[in-house]
Amino acid sequence: MLTGALLLLLSGPASVRRAPAAEPLRLATWNMEWLLTPETEQAARLACRAGHRTALPCDVALEQARDSADLAQLARHARLVGADVFAFQEVESVSIAQRVFKGYDICIAPGRGVQHVGFAVRRSLAHRCGQPVESLSLGGTQRPGLIVTLQPDSPARIELLAVHLKSGCADDDLATPSTACSILARQAGALHQWLAAQTARQSRFIVLGDFNRSNRGPQPDAFWRMLSGEEGGEAPYVHADAGVAYRNCYVGAPFSRAIDHLLVARTLQKAMIAGSYRRFGYGNLEAIRYRLSDHCPVRISLILPSAPK
Repeated sequence: MLTGALLLLLSGPASVRRAPAAEPLRLATWNMEWLLTPETEQAARLACRAGHRTALPCDVALEQARDSADLAQLARHARLVGADVFAFQEVESVSIAQRVFKGYDICIAPGRGVQHVGFAVRRSLAHRCGQPVESLSLGGTQRPGLIVTLQPDSPARIELLAVHLKSGCADDDLATPSTACSILARQAGALHQWLAAQTARQSRFIVLGDFNRSNRGPQPDAFWRMLSGEEGGEAPYVHADAGVAYRNCYVGAPFSRAIDHLLVARTLQKAMIAGSYRRFGYGNLEAIRYRLSDHCPVRISLILPSAPK
């Protein structure tokens, strides 16, 4: 007969129950390049042919219209990325977003024009659509930022901010007296204020979107210095792509460096899964055959603690 101690020794390892591994939280950003409803595209094409004013540039209306096959291919890429949350840019409405992000709840910023930022959030993920950040708009109420809160009623809440900053000043000195650079400088100041407020509250936050500015270079330029508020210390966030070589979305794509960024609060830095930063490019033939986007999705993954540390 086996003694109780021996039974315990033999059965011990088999009886140990391991806690289930935490599921990663996958976050992505994706500029959709004029994702418009068919009705808006058709009305714009007719207006441009008649020489009338339209809601979008005529080169977009006449040359970049998408059909159902294009939308299906974009939806396929959304499934391949498999993010729990997409921050998106240049999307007209909830209805057209739902044709790409199937099975997601859509939060979209209000405002003039047809280029809006927003979020597609997996329905199983607790979240709350927040308010637009008007200080990041291009003027009036065009293209403000948008906040979504994950786990809103929990100490583990995370604030996500989707942005689409002004184009046309990607390489110029921020002090250049152009309209584009003036707007981008104002947006950098406004975003700094938002980041400073989050940092003062020790909030867990991530800013996702199209910044229309690269973070490459031996030293941070005036844009990033203004954004981070660095005064000899460290910024309140880290770049998710730090140390990752840039790779274009497809051969012939119009960019040579990353302008889509994810800025992760230092309170979440340890939660990022090492090596999880990924750009989901398109096949070269696919990019020719379908009207996809001049940007491709960028994704990171995190393993979150149950509450801030």
